[in-house]
Amino acid sequence: MSKSETLRGIIAYPITPFDAEERVDIGLFKKLTDRLVTSGSHAIAPLGSTGVLPYLNDQEKEAIVEATLDVVAGRVPVVAGVSNLTTERTIYHARFAETAGAAAVMIIPMSYWKLTEDEIFAHYRKVAEAISIPIMAYNNPATGGIDMSPALLKRLLEIPNVTMIKESTGDVQRMHYLRRVLGEDVAFFNGSNPLALAAFSAGAVGWCTAAPNLIPKQNLALYHAILDNDLAGARDAYDRQSELLTFITANGLPRTIAAGLQIQGVESGLLRSPLAPLGMADFEKLRGLLQ
Repeated sequence: MSKSETLRGIIAYPITPFDAEERVDIGLFKKLTDRLVTSGSHAIAPLGSTGVLPYLNDQEKEAIVEATLDVVAGRVPVVAGVSNLTTERTIYHARFAETAGAAAVMIIPMSYWKLTEDEIFAHYRKVAEAISIPIMAYNNPATGGIDMSPALLKRLLEIPNVTMIKESTGDVQRMHYLRRVLGEDVAFFNGSNPLALAAFSAGAVGWCTAAPNLIPKQNLALYHAILDNDLAGARDAYDRQSELLTFITANGLPRTIAAGLQIQGVESGLLRSPLAPLGMADFEKLRGLLQ
């Protein structure tokens, strides 16, 4: 995938299911991932927030990447999450993903200590120099604890294989600003579920989301309406799912997606401690939203 051949559309995030002993259930993961591909998602992104990347060890991350590529079998691109606290481990996982066959990797800067912009830039540059596939720079201060400014994101694009930006601050004005600053040739993706329609209106070329686990047809309807420049259709498609999208984001992606799958009669596995299942009141509210 070259700089001019960036991803587009709905990029779906599978959950990472666990068994009763809190071991990763690879067999179930493959079933859930195949379900995302066959539902029409344009790419699969394992090891994001939905896939509980920080809760997995190196061997488990590798197993998830291999399982994803095995079950996807070239039907759609795979964007592997490779983020880690250290640059050395991020490079390790980025190289593993590239060798395994991933089309691209996604990196969010993670740190116990607050990183400077120069440190973040050096982190991305070193990873980029170690691989040849594209990198999606992921900005999500709510989970990573670091908010990359539009100026820093623009600077990251000076690195040849940093070709995509995923913006998850939930600030639509930031998205409009990014489009103006980055220009039309740079692909930026929405990572905030409640802002799906607003982000497309601001120029996002795709939507990185866990929602296709539960409502793939509605997600695709919104995207296709945008492609067709059908603004009334896009508004209608968004209104039909907006409350659920907000609920998913507000209640935690892994537990909410797992609960939603259970409601739909799909085996979803368990969570790994300290994550706990969705509470009963919220479970019943989710049931109502899905109906």
